[in-house]
Amino acid sequence: MDEPLQKMIASRYGGRDLPVALVLPDGGRVPLSASPEIEIIARSWRGLKALASPAMGSLARAYVHGEIDFSGSARRILGIAETMVGDIAHGHEAVRARWRQLVHPRRSNRKNIQYHYDVSNAFYRLWLDARMVYSCGYFLSESDSLDLAQTQKLDHICRKLQLHEGESFLDIGCGWGGLIFWAAERYGVKAKGITLSRNQFDHVQQEIAVRGLGGRVEVEMLDYLDLPDVPAYDKVASVGMFEHVGVARFPRYFGKIARVLNPGGLVLNHGITHNWLGARALGSGIGEFVEEYVFPGGELTHASNVIAGMASSGLELLDAEPLREHYGKTLWHWVDRLEAHADAARAEVGEEKFRIWRIYLAGSAHAFDRGWLNLFQLLGGKPYSNGRLPHPLTRDYMYA
Repeated sequence: MDEPLQKMIASRYGGRDLPVALVLPDGGRVPLSASPEIEIIARSWRGLKALASPAMGSLARAYVHGEIDFSGSARRILGIAETMVGDIAHGHEAVRARWRQLVHPRRSNRKNIQYHYDVSNAFYRLWLDARMVYSCGYFLSESDSLDLAQTQKLDHICRKLQLHEGESFLDIGCGWGGLIFWAAERYGVKAKGITLSRNQFDHVQQEIAVRGLGGRVEVEMLDYLDLPDVPAYDKVASVGMFEHVGVARFPRYFGKIARVLNPGGLVLNHGITHNWLGARALGSGIGEFVEEYVFPGGELTHASNVIAGMASSGLELLDAEPLREHYGKTLWHWVDRLEAHADAARAEVGEEKFRIWRIYLAGSAHAFDRGWLNLFQLLGGKPYSNGRLPHPLTRDYMYA
C-alpha cells in the first residue's frame, strides 16, 4: 500500500473500533477492530482512495463501478458507512445547477420519468409487492408483510379521499395501476390513470383487459400539464410523483390539480420531503449521486413548502400525516427482496444497474431511519364558491 494512503486510512479510522476488515487491492487484509463482522474490499487503488477520504456519495459511486465491494447485507453496511464518513450536513452543499434548475423542460420530464421507470417491468417485479406498488406502504403492525402494507396503503388513501361509487377519480403518475384498480374494484369509482412511462402504460392496459374493467378504468400516456383545464374529477391522487415536479413548478402543478378538480372535491398528495427547512439536498454527496444515477431532475423540499404550494392554488389543507417510519420499513423490504433475487436482477438489468438500485434503496431506507427524509400524505380540498368544504368532523372515517 502507498505509505501516505496508509497513513491517511490509519488516521481516519484509528480508534473507531469499526467491525470491518479492509481488504486491499494487493490482497492484504487490515482489521479495523478486534472482531471484524464484514469485509470492505477495495478492488482498485481508486476504490481505496474513496475509502481513505470518504463521502457517502463517492462511496456509492465506487460501489456502483465495482471499485469497492462489501460482504453481508446493504442494511448492515449503511450504518458502518455513516460512521466511516462522520458528520453529515444537509442543505448546505451546492448541488449541480441542472438538479436545481428553476424550470424543468417538459421533454426532460418525460425522459427523466422513462429513465427511472422504464428499466424493466420484470426487474421491478422481483422486489415490489404482487400489485407492483412503488411507493410507501402503510404498516398497522411490525409483522405486516409488504403485500399487506401496500393494500393497507391503497385503502388508506381511498378512505381519506372518501371515494364513493360513481365518482370520477384521477391518479396522476399511476405507476403500474395498483391504486386505480383498487379504487375501481372496491369503491366503484370511474378511474383514470396517467403516466409518462411506456412500460407502466402497457402493463396497465393489459391489466384493464384481464380484469374486465374496460369502461371503468382507463390509462393514458399524458403529462399532467396537458390535462384539459376544466373541472372533471371528484377526487385526485398523486402518489410518489410530485418529487419529479420541481419546487418552482408547484404553482403550475397544484394549479392544474385545482382546475381539474370539481368544487367540493378532494386531493391527496403523497410524497417525499426534507426534514430540514431550507434543505436543498442530502449531504455528503448523496444528492448528487441520486441525481446522476437514479432520479435525474428530481427535487425535494420541506413539507411546509408543499402545503404553501397547495394553499397558493386555492386548495385547503384538511389533513397532514407523516409516514417516515412506514417508508423506512417499505424500503428495507424492497432491499431484502432485491438482495434475495440478486442473480435474477443482475441477469435482467446487468451488474451496474443492480448495484445502483441496491445502494439507492438501502441508502434511502437509511435516510428515512435517520430522519433525514420524511414522507407526507397531504389531504386537501377545493372549496365551493361560498367557501364551504364539507368533510367529517373527526378522522374516524380514515380508519377501518
